[in-house]
Amino acid sequence: MIVDTSIHLGHWPFRRHDYEETAKLAKKLKTAGIVEAWAGSFEGIFHKDIAGANARLAEECRKTADIKLIAFGSVNPKLPAWEDDLRRCDEEHKMPGIRLHPNYHGYKLDDADFAALLIAAVKRKMFVQVVVRMEDERTHHPLMQVPGVDLKSLPEIVAKIPDLHLQILNASIPPLGEALVPLARAGQVFFDFAMLETVGVVARLIDRVGGERVLFGSHFPLYHVESAILKIKEADLKESDAKAVQIANARKVVAAK
Repeated sequence: MIVDTSIHLGHWPFRRHDYEETAKLAKKLKTAGIVEAWAGSFEGIFHKDIAGANARLAEECRKTADIKLIAFGSVNPKLPAWEDDLRRCDEEHKMPGIRLHPNYHGYKLDDADFAALLIAAVKRKMFVQVVVRMEDERTHHPLMQVPGVDLKSLPEIVAKIPDLHLQILNASIPPLGEALVPLARAGQVFFDFAMLETVGVVARLIDRVGGERVLFGSHFPLYHVESAILKIKEADLKESDAKAVQIANARKVVAAK
């Protein structure tokens, strides 16, 4: 059994991925052994009407029967009344967390509005995911070049918000280096491995940040869910570490709303 902390619903505007229908996507995940998936919305990245995108995401997750889909709404702190979007995610849609796309929404992590959003999410006891990139920059449309999120300022920000629980999605920082260490030490920061490559990368990530900080995330349907599963298998993890990464850690950090 696996909890996938990083999937997406809807249409990606730059190519078809063959799982635009939520029912088909859920069946594919179930076949792969996923019992629960945390779903963001492609609409939440590109639409100005984030409230509408979040409402549709919540409805799609509620009506899906094959596996349990948990909606993670989008919030853009550079839009007017973003506090209302956060409130709706929490109070109306009962979402346990939010998924942020700073590079697509036009702000950097040292922006005061980003810090204000983190503090507001903590007050609502919501888990926060920050997506570093959606695709390799080399594959971007020439008129839609979106660099990855610069994480250098994040450790200092996290250290100032002690109750924050935050996950970094789609970072490609090699775990053999030292770049992950300041983030892991700053607070309750968690990592997926969808965009980490090379043999044994999950085992090295666990060695670097600790087995309790690694969450399974496939980035499906833009990436194949089997790719993340194979990374677990080839890592030859201890049974306790494998269970923690695949399900136990996710269940600990997000309580059902």
